[in-house]
Amino acid sequence: MRRLDGSVPFRGGGFHPRERWIAGAATLCVLIAFWQFGTWAGFLPTLFLPSPVAIAVTLWRLTVTGVLWQHLSASLARLLIGWFAGTFFGMATGIAAGLWSVTRSPVMAVVSALFPIPKIALVPLFIIWFGIGEGSKIATIGLGVFFPTVIATMGGVDNVPRGLIRMGQSFGLPTTTIIRSIILPGAAPAILNGFRVTASIAIVLLVAAEMIGAEQGIGAFVLSAGNLYDTDALLAGIVVLSVLGLVVAGLIGALERVLLRWR
Repeated sequence: MRRLDGSVPFRGGGFHPRERWIAGAATLCVLIAFWQFGTWAGFLPTLFLPSPVAIAVTLWRLTVTGVLWQHLSASLARLLIGWFAGTFFGMATGIAAGLWSVTRSPVMAVVSALFPIPKIALVPLFIIWFGIGEGSKIATIGLGVFFPTVIATMGGVDNVPRGLIRMGQSFGLPTTTIIRSIILPGAAPAILNGFRVTASIAIVLLVAAEMIGAEQGIGAFVLSAGNLYDTDALLAGIVVLSVLGLVVAGLIGALERVLLRWR
């Protein structure tokens, strides 16, 4: 349809969704408001589901006494070490499987055989191997992160146009330069999407591992609160995990904006 001045409106903008943090924050605020109203009105029994105000008071008490930071610091250390270890080795393995035939079939065989195994089922074995301390928990997180990272990285490498790689080879670029300047930027969107998945997996495995064998950590705190039927503290721990997930998602989103400016 032409405009009055004879020009045709541009229709080729494509789908380009943008995140609106205000809309997301407003959605969460509305849900919390309905939750609080439900407890005030008596629709939600506070014995089983405390109000957001009661949870906030409990969080403040845990923060002031230092109990929250004591558990959170232990969880963060395990999460960071396990996630970075699994991500590093997963990316290296995924790049190798995506580039060279000699490694692709062995890697895919191992991934296909071990990836479907619930990693939390391996915690008793890791406890036997690495002891009840930090080693078993970090190994659980690292292994859970490793396999999705391999798949995401290999898929990203496969989607890099081979013409760009051949062009780099024709100019005599070293393999390391081709990987750094061509393959990694081209595979970055898939790898960063994999980060979002593996970060969530790491938090889930962290809590599960801490519930099985840990004295400190958010998972151990939540389990202890549940055993004592302290629902205020239990939900306060769950809120901390939710906030941790939001922070991790925000950091990955910021990393995407920095590394994917070219899109």
